[in-house]
Amino acid sequence: MKILVTGSAGFIGQNMVNALRDEHDVITYDVRENGEHPSVEGLDWIVHLGAISSTTETNVEKVFHFNYDYSVFLLQEAIKHNVNFQWASSASVYGNENTTFREKDNLNPQSPYAWSKFCFERYIKTLSYDIMVQGFRYFNVYGPFEEHKGDQASPYHKFKKEYEKTGKIKLFDGSQNYRRDFVPVEKLIEIQKQFFNVKESGVWNIGTGQAKSFLDVAQTFTDNIEYIKMPDNIKKHYQKYTCADMTETNATLDFYK
Repeated sequence: MKILVTGSAGFIGQNMVNALRDEHDVITYDVRENGEHPSVEGLDWIVHLGAISSTTETNVEKVFHFNYDYSVFLLQEAIKHNVNFQWASSASVYGNENTTFREKDNLNPQSPYAWSKFCFERYIKTLSYDIMVQGFRYFNVYGPFEEHKGDQASPYHKFKKEYEKTGKIKLFDGSQNYRRDFVPVEKLIEIQKQFFNVKESGVWNIGTGQAKSFLDVAQTFTDNIEYIKMPDNIKKHYQKYTCADMTETNATLDFYK
């Protein structure tokens, strides 16, 4: 198959490109490295990963330009040229009070990033199309190529680097109670690859279905933990718990095996 991967210089994008190249003809595009967008005519799939991925970005216009406006343009191109479309949503659309994380739950985005993903999901519902349009609500992804993400890197990456540098790890107060669904990027990619064979459109969770505390993650590296106060700019939209309900995802993949 011929597949365009946007955001190909990013963390998930680099891993996606490497995983697809052995079996498919992959075209890469990243707004930070490329100019004019390549033609989508003749493609089999677009895997749209490009986005402002910072959940703490406060420039709403910037976030919506890259995460919403560009996604709308790309999906319109896909529909026009009959190209199937996968794209990255986020578990952040569930908000910070959800405890079930089912695809049909009411959504409650709290940050500009989460709103941009929510609005694009809503936009898709207004359209008619004959292609497959598949969105995936990513939970907390970790793995290779996180170096450039800085503060937005996964706890696995940040804690490892911090321990190697200082011999200890700093955690927010209460981190033993903050639990997230941490999903390896390899698992995420394997699921999306299987969805190439799914003849349905929709939105599905991608996680592990299990939650670990930040303390659990830190203790994979050391027991030398220092607790610090959570900054106010993070506190108001901080998700204390995430755990993907994988029922719909697994049922869909099982049906198309």
